[in-house]
Amino acid sequence: MHGVARSSAALTIVNALPTGVGCAVGIDRFVTVEVSAEASPRDRVRCEPPASATPLVLACLAEARACTQTDGAWDVAVRVRSDIPSGKGLKSSSAVATATLRAAGRAWGAELEQLEAARLAARVGRAVGVSATGALDDALAGLASGFVTTDNRTDTVLRRDAVDPEWTALVCVPAGTHPPAPSLMAAFRNVEAEGRRAADAARAGRYADAMQQNGALVARALGYDRPAWSDAVVRAGAVAFGISGLGPAVGVIVPRDRADTALHAIPPDAGERFPVQFAREAAP
Repeated sequence: MHGVARSSAALTIVNALPTGVGCAVGIDRFVTVEVSAEASPRDRVRCEPPASATPLVLACLAEARACTQTDGAWDVAVRVRSDIPSGKGLKSSSAVATATLRAAGRAWGAELEQLEAARLAARVGRAVGVSATGALDDALAGLASGFVTTDNRTDTVLRRDAVDPEWTALVCVPAGTHPPAPSLMAAFRNVEAEGRRAADAARAGRYADAMQQNGALVARALGYDRPAWSDAVVRAGAVAFGISGLGPAVGVIVPRDRADTALHAIPPDAGERFPVQFAREAAP
C-alpha cells in the first residue's frame, strides 16, 4: 500500500499570534512525502532521510492511522523530500504535516480532504509544540491556491480569495532560524491592537495592507531591524513586504513586470533571494 502527497510553502500575510486570526498564501516551494505500509507482526517506522523521523512526522502518522481507523501492526516506510528551508518562517512544518497526513491516509486507503488534513495538521502542531496556534492558515495555504484567512482559535476558515494574476512574489532568506512559536507568545502581547488591525485588513480582502502592517508589528515584537533594502524595493515597485511567520525570511509582493527590478533592489549580502510564483492550483 502506497501513498504520495505534496504541500507547498507559504508566505505570511497576517501572523495569528497576536489575535488568533491568521492569513497566508502558498508559494511554489514544496514538500513531497511518500508513505508505504505493509501489514507486519510488529509496528515499525523507517524514515528517509533518518532526520525526518521527527515528533511531528511520527505524530502525523499516528493521527492518520487513527482517523482512517487502521488496525493491526504495520511496517511503514516514509520518504520526505523538501525544498523549503526549515526554521525560516516559510511554513515548512505545516507543509510536512499536511503532506505526511495525506500520504499516510492514501497508503491506508483513505483520502483526507484539504480542510480535514489542514485541521488535523493544526491539531498535531499544537500537540507536539511546533505551533502555538496550530497555524491552520499555513496548513491550508499549502494545499490550496490563493489567500487563506482563518481563525486558529476555532480552526475555521474566514475568507479565501484568488491572488491578483498580475502579482508575483520574491523571498529573501537571511542567515539564522527562529525559535519555536510557543516560546514567543509573550513577545506578541504588546502588539495585539496592531495585530487586530492587520487581521481586519485581511478579513476585508486588503492583503497588501495586511502584509505591510503585520510585517511592522512582527519586527517590533521580535526586535528585527527594518530591512536596509526596504525603501529600494518599494521604489522598484513592490506592493507590500513583511516578515514571514517568525522570520527571518521576508516576503515581497510585486507586479510581475517589476519583479526583476525589485529582486535586484535586494542586495546579495541580505541573504538568499529568489523569485517564486504563488500557488495557482490545489496541491496534487
